[in-house]
Amino acid sequence: MLTYPEIKTNEELEILNQMVEPIEKFFGNVDSKSIDRNAKIPDVILKQLGEMGLFGQQIPELYGGLGLNATQYARLAEATSMDSSIAVTLAAHQAIGLKGILIAGTEEQKEKYLPKLATGEHIAAFCLTEPSSGSDAASVRTRATLSEDGTHYLLTGGKIWISNGGIADIFTVFAQTEIVDALGNKQDKITAFIVERSFGGVTSGKPEDKLGIRGSNTCEVHFDRTPVPVDNVIGLVGGGFKIAMNVLNSGRFSMGSSGAGSLKRLIGMVTEHATTRMQFGKTLSEFDLIKEKVAKMAVQTYAMESMAYLTAGMLDAGDRPDCSLEAAMVKIFSSEASWTAVSECLQILGGLGYMKDYPYERFLRDCRILLIFEGTNEILRMFVALSGMQYAGQELLETVRCVTIVTG
Repeated sequence: MLTYPEIKTNEELEILNQMVEPIEKFFGNVDSKSIDRNAKIPDVILKQLGEMGLFGQQIPELYGGLGLNATQYARLAEATSMDSSIAVTLAAHQAIGLKGILIAGTEEQKEKYLPKLATGEHIAAFCLTEPSSGSDAASVRTRATLSEDGTHYLLTGGKIWISNGGIADIFTVFAQTEIVDALGNKQDKITAFIVERSFGGVTSGKPEDKLGIRGSNTCEVHFDRTPVPVDNVIGLVGGGFKIAMNVLNSGRFSMGSSGAGSLKRLIGMVTEHATTRMQFGKTLSEFDLIKEKVAKMAVQTYAMESMAYLTAGMLDAGDRPDCSLEAAMVKIFSSEASWTAVSECLQILGGLGYMKDYPYERFLRDCRILLIFEGTNEILRMFVALSGMQYAGQELLETVRCVTIVTG
């Protein structure tokens, strides 16, 4: 039986709460309305985030990070979700931007890049999506060609919708490379590279004018014969697709705790409104329809939180266990529950919820992206279904083989 994981000691819980308290206080003073309106996170905010160590949450202490495990990271995601633009900026940096270095990088790569990434002195971005390759990640056209002297690759191509693309110093870039097998056959396979903006040939497009998470920087990134040392290959040449999938799979689980953190605050605001707003001689909270809405939102929030921390506990319990299936389930359920629940919060406020003077419309715009990025829910549903069918398929294959032998 799989028991629900708990933080091992009261001391660990107390340390975690002490860590969360100043972060929640900080985010309570962030002007999210201004960030949304100006479509930019002020530099002073980014600097303060770095000073609090929030750019290095899962980077080991050895490299200057906080060294948080998955459970602790999920708990901090609840706190940082108070501003969606900042939450996405932090997640794009560490959940995907630098994660390739963390899980597949060499010791030399970690020593070179992680310390400055941990402090926020350098910002990271994850460059996978292209105009011709969205959900079909294997069809990227960006190409890296090995130089004649074999010392570096020349990287050419363009990426779109890159979070942190305009502010990043370090990019994890996925590109096609030519692989020659033992028989001399050539084929293209994806390789992951660490690319510094300072290498040259790296340009960023104008920030995209987005529906939500407007303060997070999203733009095109182009590489024009950018020289990348062979030492900056992450993992094996030709092994980039697996790294990309591992990176994306490892970060999805925190969407549950992040979504739950946002909903807890919104539900609190909604219930306060419902207990004071009078209609037909009664408070809104006395109407059964309103009670039902709040009850459903509370149930969804509890489920999101439980799924996220169960998956986090599983990740913490083993030596890099494969929780990609569980993480996908967390992402699907949490993103859709958030979208529904935030819409219900706005509905309870009625016309007030539709006004920009209140945060509900901003949260609604912000949470819409959750169903799209880090794997669309449609693709993840296919992944969950196909994963579930694998065992049955293997069993059926064995049965077919046995029948073939008997009848053959």
